[in-house]
Amino acid sequence: MPTRTATAQWQGGLKGGNGSFKGQTGLGGSYSFGSRFQDAIGSNPEELLAAAEAACYSMALSAGLEKEGFAPTSVETQAACTVEKVGEGFKITTMKLTVKAVVPGIDGAKFQAVAAATKEGCPVSSALKGNVQIDLTATVTS
Repeated sequence: MPTRTATAQWQGGLKGGNGSFKGQTGLGGSYSFGSRFQDAIGSNPEELLAAAEAACYSMALSAGLEKEGFAPTSVETQAACTVEKVGEGFKITTMKLTVKAVVPGIDGAKFQAVAAATKEGCPVSSALKGNVQIDLTATVTS
């Protein structure tokens, strides 16, 4: 299996400095204390983690549905990653997943079962498990 890489650089002090990151495919952006812990414009590590979780979950749910004999038309996942001040530092505390899927022929209970199993088995969710609370709201249209 492949190993993926990214680099990040930070210049200056914590509150007055700024940084940038770039993945091996060219994905990149800039970030600052304000874009990470306040409402300033720019990216941040939590946005990247949310994107990773959303992409991984969507793909894993599609695979799980296929394994159960269903052919999903679409799976859209929105992930909201929250970082909060905890004690003297900061901690990523929650990842909230909101999933909307179109899956012909599936009933709601079966979809919910596959969606819940996916939350436990998706590789990014597995990496977060035990450290970050993952909440899931999943709806299906058949």
